[in-house]
Amino acid sequence: MDTKGVTCKIPLELHNRISEEIRASGSTMSRFIEMVITSYYEEKEKGDQVMGKTRTMAFQISEELFQKIKEYLAEYERVYHRRLTQKEFVLGLIEQALEEAEEEFAAVRAALGEDDQDNDEEAGADGDTEDEAGDTDATEDAPDGADPDEVANEDEDDPDGSEDGPAE
Repeated sequence: MDTKGVTCKIPLELHNRISEEIRASGSTMSRFIEMVITSYYEEKEKGDQVMGKTRTMAFQISEELFQKIKEYLAEYERVYHRRLTQKEFVLGLIEQALEEAEEEFAAVRAALGEDDQDNDEEAGADGDTEDEAGDTDATEDAPDGADPDEVANEDEDDPDGSEDGPAE
């Protein structure tokens, strides 16, 4: 196999970490760098396959927010010695928010599932809960295609039907 050299400068702290790992594993710098680069490209190809078809999202933000993001990315690079792109930053925020939302949704679904069980225990012999037992069947009063619950709620808000809309 033909080979070619790669030369680059990296922060001393990172170089020391790499050197320690190479000594501990009994490898060489060449093998380590080759492994890292190969791993990078394998992950990238895997990511491209996983993402499949991509879509573009575009939106505008204020100049002030844009500058704050730029400052954050510059500070991130200074602290972590790694460049974080705007795309990586925004995608990371979106993924984090979606994960948090899914956890919240799961908690709400679990709570609602517990509430449904509580309502089942309170149900009378005919299967109606205490709240449902006193309700009249709103479907009789609902016009064709109307939601019976909305009709029932309208009646509660305006029991005498005097509010038909704004006066002209």
